[in-house]
Amino acid sequence: MNARERVGAWIESRPIQRIIVALILINAVTLGLETSPSAMARAGELLIAIDRAILAVFVLEIALKLFAQGLAFFRRGWNVFDFLVVGIALIPASGPLAVLRALRVLRVLRLISMVPQLRFVVEALLKAVPGISSIALLMLVLYYVFAVMATGLFAAQFPDWFGSVGASLYTLFQIMTLESWSMGIVRPVMEVYPYAWIFFIPFILLSTFTMLNLFIGIIVNTMQTLHEANHAREQARIAQVVHQDTASVADEVRALRQELARLRSALDGGAGGAVVAGGPRSASEMG
Repeated sequence: MNARERVGAWIESRPIQRIIVALILINAVTLGLETSPSAMARAGELLIAIDRAILAVFVLEIALKLFAQGLAFFRRGWNVFDFLVVGIALIPASGPLAVLRALRVLRVLRLISMVPQLRFVVEALLKAVPGISSIALLMLVLYYVFAVMATGLFAAQFPDWFGSVGASLYTLFQIMTLESWSMGIVRPVMEVYPYAWIFFIPFILLSTFTMLNLFIGIIVNTMQTLHEANHAREQARIAQVVHQDTASVADEVRALRQELARLRSALDGGAGGAVVAGGPRSASEMG
């Protein structure tokens, strides 16, 4: 094992990864305390020193990973994510770039890349994007149809809510979230248009319950698929390890058998020679 492999194995070892996770959590606390004027007045210099020290550790970690993995470091999405998050923190937070100082809190998101369970959830969400995009397109069509209908039906009496397609889209979105939809919008509309519930109830059922369940179904299905794929990979890895161990044991057993065969041959040859050398004497010798 060369130096790069040793460094890679060390930086990816479980104790080092646990230390990094602990530093991320500590950094999350210090970044939160830095937003408190009283905390900064009492221990501002200490908090800034801790923040810089932890950032130095993160930079060292990324540097060691780059040394160990080379360009292969950027082939893994989570490595690129860590690189960008740490890199943003190194940008001088002064002058026109002072707004980037608030982005230091993105370092806390490194916890996602360090904890396998969190990585699994994020990867499942990313894998579900194609399916979610299809549902989002369907919702857009649904919203547009209902917005045009609402504008035509209610714009005359409620121009603030339904005076244009854009206003209707925003109002329908508020109804979809179920935020003050009944007393705030639907009941006032029903006072003027008593049968307006025939429009709003189907919209709520379609947009809120049906679409939400579709979103959840796609995400759950994707997570189940990823779980099965990870389980299959783990089983394949275990089977490969078992096969290698079995082959190694079989080779050792064959070697032992060959060694026993050689020992048996040597013993048989030695016993035969002893019988010949120490056999019964002839008659002339006895006389």
